[in-house]
Amino acid sequence: MRNNFFILLLLIALSNFAQTVIKGTVYYEKGPLENVAVYLNNTMLGTTTNENGKFSIPVKDGQYELIVSYLGYKKINYALNTSTYKKPLVFTLEESADVLDEIVLKKIVYDEKWKNNLAVFKREFIGNTELAADCEILNPEVLSFEYEFMINKLTAYARKPLIIKHKSLGYLITFELERFIINDNYITYLGYSRYQQLKGGKRKQKRWQKNRLKAYNGSPVHFYKSLLKDNFTQEGFIVNQFKRVPNPERPSEEKIKRAKEIIRANRSVILNLKKNKIPQNALDSALIISRKSRLPKFKDYLYKSKLKKEDILAFKDNAYQLIFENNLSIVYTKEKEEMGYITRGAFSKPRKPLPQTSAIIPMDDKIVLDVTGILVNPLAVFYDGYWSYEKFANALPLDYVPEN
Repeated sequence: MRNNFFILLLLIALSNFAQTVIKGTVYYEKGPLENVAVYLNNTMLGTTTNENGKFSIPVKDGQYELIVSYLGYKKINYALNTSTYKKPLVFTLEESADVLDEIVLKKIVYDEKWKNNLAVFKREFIGNTELAADCEILNPEVLSFEYEFMINKLTAYARKPLIIKHKSLGYLITFELERFIINDNYITYLGYSRYQQLKGGKRKQKRWQKNRLKAYNGSPVHFYKSLLKDNFTQEGFIVNQFKRVPNPERPSEEKIKRAKEIIRANRSVILNLKKNKIPQNALDSALIISRKSRLPKFKDYLYKSKLKKEDILAFKDNAYQLIFENNLSIVYTKEKEEMGYITRGAFSKPRKPLPQTSAIIPMDDKIVLDVTGILVNPLAVFYDGYWSYEKFANALPLDYVPEN
């Protein structure tokens, strides 16, 4: 019996570390291509092709997004499943015309306007958390920006991958920016990242482990993994359900836009509305509307609390899917908010930190969750609340495993 138990433990250990070596060759129109980046998206697993265009990556068994990338050629996104992998992969790169887009090609002027746009990009991409203070873009000069004033839209482009050094987490990150748009305070970005471990002594390693665990705890990945294991309550999460409706006290976007036009046209007029409760003219009304535009766009109504796994997740069509109606409020009780989150708004008043509260807003009818706890389509949901405050500086590679 004792020997059988030992064999069982051995089998479990071997299954946890089961690996597959992914091999392949990358070609272009003239033959094999050297120095092509081949990596598993958002992990520490990757390599470059040799002089014969060949690559080899040992990976743990599972499903991944394999990226094949070379400047001037179309990027290849390959859905890799180690269970169906049998023979070496072959990829042929094609030249990309849209890489040489007018906006990317035109000369970048590093003036005050560019510096201001860069500051906005860093704030909305890297973030303003405590960990963000030590997260630096080493080559910001590859970025260019386009700002459309009339619709308040900022778009960022990168002619080369961003190189990001994160001294708080101990990573050097190569990030290939595909899309970054700020449209009237609604932010979306998409890209592919490869993580590499920084070198450091025992003291640095210990600090990095502590910061990585802090970044992981309470994160979306932490929640999804605990949801799959059905132990999210024990991990510190409370899940509630709420309905979001437009705030009737806030003016419509059309009225706000019109009010801004009137105010811009009358900048030289000094008006004191303290004594005038009833607006006397169009400018009075525009100023009142402008003030009301600071009100939240929506009001949330909680109608179901302390949800269980079966209220949130189901296995159908051979995949795990989020099945909740309306929206989810995720309260993480084991960590409090940072002061930067509390005071992030221009009109925010300091208060005592509360448990971190986030929201999941569905953006797609089908939200698929991988068995590893990762959303198959990250753009299928929109994060509000604390998760929207924790940006790239608080992200970890998907193959990060918290130490017990």
